[in-house]
Amino acid sequence: MEPESLYNLLQAPGKVDPPAAETLAQGEKRKYLPPTSRKDPRFEELQKALMEWINTELLPEHIVVRSLEEDMFDGLILHHLFQKLAGLKLNVEEIALTSASQRRKLTVVLEAANKSLQVEESQAKWSVESAWASAPGSTKSGLKSEKSVEQLTECSTDTDQASKDVFDELFKLAPEKVNAVKEAIMNFVNQNLDRLGLSVQNLDTQFADGVILLLLIGQLEGFFLHLKEFYLTPNSPAEMLHNVTLALELLKDEGLLKYPVSPEDIVNKDAKSTLRVLYSLFCKHKLKESADGVPRGSPN
Repeated sequence: MEPESLYNLLQAPGKVDPPAAETLAQGEKRKYLPPTSRKDPRFEELQKALMEWINTELLPEHIVVRSLEEDMFDGLILHHLFQKLAGLKLNVEEIALTSASQRRKLTVVLEAANKSLQVEESQAKWSVESAWASAPGSTKSGLKSEKSVEQLTECSTDTDQASKDVFDELFKLAPEKVNAVKEAIMNFVNQNLDRLGLSVQNLDTQFADGVILLLLIGQLEGFFLHLKEFYLTPNSPAEMLHNVTLALELLKDEGLLKYPVSPEDIVNKDAKSTLRVLYSLFCKHKLKESADGVPRGSPN
């Protein structure tokens, strides 16, 4: 069974939903996210970034996450994500339709993840129960609550933020410099494509199908891409997405992408995403050229 059909099966009406409410035993404590925190722009942005990352990683398996709460608790997505990232096969059932089997599967996946991350179960901030808890419970003597703040991600310095959001800042604060940056990167691109008898006139559109991007990466990184591995003349958005996804995976393997880029954004001709990808190649190979004594300038 294909992963996509399997995923659809588990999302069908007959699937066991997470509990809407649970009765808490006397003295038992549970953590819940209040509605005000759910609407926090930073939290919403984090959720979006995580979903884009997961969907990019699982794109070859045709699995799509639309809600972290609704799609993750049964272990299916985490199972595929762990196997993809860790390169390990888990001895766990592929299809889990009952709540008991879903809990069992999630337990196996989380235990494997903890082991891979070298995190003791007692120190982990995640658990099967917390993944399944989706609504406040009640006790016979009433529910007592207290507020606490929990940091979800590491704090970044101003320097880190500047390096991550360089193109966000460029487009927002200095739009008049965008064309100058594009011109510098285009010159770099054409200098390297000239050996293949190719040239680029529009950075925003000519990389959308992934063909020139793959050829450029191959030229710069010394990769030989067999024609069977990508579509030289893509005829559909799916074929274009295949090409771009392959290109981004190559860049990730080389450690060049410092900012998460969605292949869909490249296909949809998003200028910032395209520039981020090309700039990662520009930085590496311009520095190399400068070290070799052949500086050709770089965008400021």
